[in-house]
Parts: sequence; structure tokens; C-alpha cells
Amino acid sequence: MRGLSEGKQAVLRTAKKAYREKLMAGTSGNMSMLIPAGMEGDAMLPQAGGCHGSLMIITPSSYDYEIMEEKDIVVTDLEGNVIEGCHRPSSEWRMHAEIYQHLPHVQAVVHTHSPYATSFAVNHQEIPVVLIEMIPFLKGKLEVSAYAEQGSAQVGRNAVEILRRKNACLMANHGIVAVGESLESAYLNSVYVEDAARIYHRALVCGKPVVIPGYEE
Repeated sequence: MRGLSEGKQAVLRTAKKAYREKLMAGTSGNMSMLIPAGMEGDAMLPQAGGCHGSLMIITPSSYDYEIMEEKDIVVTDLEGNVIEGCHRPSSEWRMHAEIYQHLPHVQAVVHTHSPYATSFAVNHQEIPVVLIEMIPFLKGKLEVSAYAEQGSAQVGRNAVEILRRKNACLMANHGIVAVGESLESAYLNSVYVEDAARIYHRALVCGKPVVIPGYEE
């Protein structure tokens, strides 16, 4: 398991990549990875609270991705207490914590406001299985989790109900959240969400998209 320094580098690298690929604008979006208790790799950390002492490496709140550095990435426990870092964690840290606490298989969370996928989230509209890639990467159609106040734990709880079965979901009037067993897989899932949304949108414009047989429901 990566130590904290390597984890911070991975979160920073992935956040900058998402920003470059226009999966989020301004300071929107956030991502994190979980460091299970005892796997920090750094000897002088204070004792963490939260879920059995696990730590969360997460992007800071309202910080410019273009100037973000490793030192700006925040380490918290799953109760939001800052263990390491000079900034406040993302305002959506509760969503991340809820997902980690309820879905033991998840080791990373990527939340973006990618424009095509978010347009469907704003319409509270699911995206059916129109691409083969949606089956292995997203586990089927993209469903919409119920709206909750941004920054609240309820955002995460609503998403968890879908993420028990899927690797990503659309969040009503908000954006998308993707999960994975690694930061790399969570990010890849978020890319496939936007890809599916973009292609489905274009297909709707020029015709009537056909759902892959067996995935009509």
C-alpha cells in the first residue's frame, strides 16, 4: 500500500489530469483515496480517529488546480479531523467518508462535474447501457442518486445506495461520483461516465439510441 507521500502525489496527479481533461472547472470537483489503519508508511503521524483509524487523502477546499502542489493535499480521518495539511479538506469530505464507511471494497473516490454527465444529472435522467464499456467499467446503466444539500453526509448516503451495485452514479443537480479499488480505476470509471454521457447525448440529437440487448431495464 502506498504511504502518505506517494498517496498525496497520486491524488495531486489525478486531480490535475481531471482538470486538464475538463472533467471539472474552476475549483469544483474533488477526489480522495483511503489509507487503511496501520498502512500510512510514515512513522510520526498522530493517532487517527474515525473508522478504525483509517485515513483519507483528499484534495483541499476551493483551491486552484493549476497551482496545487503535494503540500496542499490534505490528510484527514473519516470524521473530518485534519491529520496533516495546511488547508481545509474538500467541502465534500463527508460524502467521501460515507462511501468509505459503507462500502469496504472502495479505496478511492473521484467526484467531477464533467459537463455531459452533469447535464443528465441536472435533468435527473439515467443513461442506459448504449456502450459495451459501460458493462465492465460502470456495471450497467448510470442511475441518478437523490438530491441532497452539497457538503452534507446525505449526499454520500444517497450515492451509496447505487454504488453498492455500480462503480459510478449521477448525483441529482450536482455531478458524478465514481469509485474503485484504486485511484486509477476510480478515475478511469469517471472518464467512462463522461464518455457514455457525451455519446448518448450526441446519439439523442441525431436519432434514437439503441440499448444493448439484455440491458433494456
